[in-house]
Amino acid sequence: MFRKTLLAAATLSLLAGSALAQDVKVLRIGLDGSENEADQIRNTQCVADGLKAATGVSEVKLFPSPNYNGVIQGLLGGTIDIASMGAASYAAIALKDDKAVDPILTYTGSDGSSGYYSIMVARKDSGIKTLADLKGKKIGFADPDSTSGYLVPNVALPKEIGMPVKQYFSETGFGGGHENLVLAVLDKKFDAGTTFGSGVGKWEEGYSGGNLHQMVAKGNLDMDDIVQVWKSPLIPNGPLMVSNKVPADMKAKVKAFFMELPKKNLACFQSFTQGKNKDYIEVNPAFYQTIVDARKSVIGG
Repeated sequence: MFRKTLLAAATLSLLAGSALAQDVKVLRIGLDGSENEADQIRNTQCVADGLKAATGVSEVKLFPSPNYNGVIQGLLGGTIDIASMGAASYAAIALKDDKAVDPILTYTGSDGSSGYYSIMVARKDSGIKTLADLKGKKIGFADPDSTSGYLVPNVALPKEIGMPVKQYFSETGFGGGHENLVLAVLDKKFDAGTTFGSGVGKWEEGYSGGNLHQMVAKGNLDMDDIVQVWKSPLIPNGPLMVSNKVPADMKAKVKAFFMELPKKNLACFQSFTQGKNKDYIEVNPAFYQTIVDARKSVIGG
C-alpha cells in the first residue's frame, strides 16, 4: 500500500508538472533597443520560431523596447519571460528582486572566451587617439543600464584618468543604444563614445562580434572612419535570463532549446548573439556577482 501511495504521488506530481507546462500558451521575449528595432526583430525571429516548435507553446511574441529599462521592468513585473542582455541589466534586476529571474546561459566567442570588452571609439579625422586627447571633450555612453556602454567605463576609467568621469570630460550624455551611439559619434554629436566588441578578430570587420561587427555587417559603419581610443578589462558576456514566473518544466525546455541552438542552427545563434560566436555555456548568479557589486557601487541599484 505504501509503495502504491508513493507511486500515485509521483504520478500526480508528474501530471501537475505537465499541466503547468501546458498552461503556458505564450512565451514573451524582450528586446532591449541596443540595435534598431527592425534589425533586432529580424535577428530574433528565427529564435521565436524555433522556440515555439521546441516548447509546444501556441505563440512566441517579440517585445522590442526603445531602451534597456523597458525590458528590465518587464522581467521584474512578469510581462517578459525571456531576454538576453548585458550583465549590468541582470544586476539591475537582481538588486531590485534577486528572485525575479535566473541567468541560465551565456555565449562563448569565436576564441572560446566568455567575455567581451567596452570599446571607446572616436572619428579618425578628429585627431583623437588616446584618453589624454579626450580631456575636456564630450563623451557619449550607450544607455544607463548598459554594462559596456556605461557601467564598466564608469568603474574602469577613473582608475586610468585619476578622477571621476564627469570631472575629466566637459560633458557626458547618452546615445540611445549602442548603434545610435556610434552613429552619434560619426555625426560629431560626441567626440567619443563607448560601445562593445569581442576584441578579437579583424579590426576591419568590427572584430568577430559585438555592436561594431553588427554595424559593419549591415553596411552602417566603415571601420576606417573610426579609431579605438580605449578598451576595458574583460567583461563577462551577458546572460540569457528566464523569469521565475515561468514554470520549472517550461524553463527546462527553454534552456534545452538554447543549448542546442548553436548545433542545430548556427546562423540563427550567431544572429541572435551578434557575432561569430561558438556556443552556450551554463551560468548562475555567482558568475555575475562582480558586476552586481559594481552596479551597486556606481548606480546604487
